[in-house]
Amino acid sequence: MEPGLTARNLLNIWEHGLLDHPHKRVLDLLAAAYPEWSFEQWMEIPIGQRDGCLLNVREALFGPHLNCVTLCPNCMEQLEIGLDTFQIRARPTESLTTGTYSITVDDCELQFRLPNTSDLLSVAKLSDLLPARRALFERCVLQTTRQGVSVLASGISDDVVSAIATRMSEIDPQADIQVALTCPACSHQWFAVFDIASFLWTEVNGWALRILDEIHRLASAYGWSETDILALSPMRRQLYLGMIG
Repeated sequence: MEPGLTARNLLNIWEHGLLDHPHKRVLDLLAAAYPEWSFEQWMEIPIGQRDGCLLNVREALFGPHLNCVTLCPNCMEQLEIGLDTFQIRARPTESLTTGTYSITVDDCELQFRLPNTSDLLSVAKLSDLLPARRALFERCVLQTTRQGVSVLASGISDDVVSAIATRMSEIDPQADIQVALTCPACSHQWFAVFDIASFLWTEVNGWALRILDEIHRLASAYGWSETDILALSPMRRQLYLGMIG
């Protein structure tokens, strides 16, 4: 990962992302951190591979420890959970470079690829989970044959869709991270989905609001420009802020 995420770049990415779709926001972070891959290429990279790189970006920006907050679905108690990035890293069971995978379910033989951000954007407007899930998998199915005869992806049964989903999770487990939780108030146990894309953007948003406040205070006290203030190291900014109270 290249050091492309300076305070200036990160603030610009945050500002641009405020008007962008949530699925696209973090791709600007990745394109800056990994300049060898363009924004368009990140759109086509499998979700798990993308999320693994987002964990790298998170570590570079804010460190490996994550403070998470969630609600118990049973009693609505608020839980504070501490995680480290190594706990939510998943190794793929096989190479993700081939792009095409195969599965046989009953009398159906299917070739498919892994979902990417472009796929998520294509189904984002579908409010119902089941139609969105089917539309997503139909995009990822490349070829389907039944007893040697080609059939349309729309003719795939729900059982076959579930089998493909399971196989995708096996190939690329980073795309579906779930954390086992127990509520201390009611002892309810469940698995919570951890989405690094939304988590990281929330952190970037909080950082941007803090840095804008620091810029305002330092500019008011010293007359410095935003460019001059962002060029300061975080430690030096904090020292100057301490001097002005």
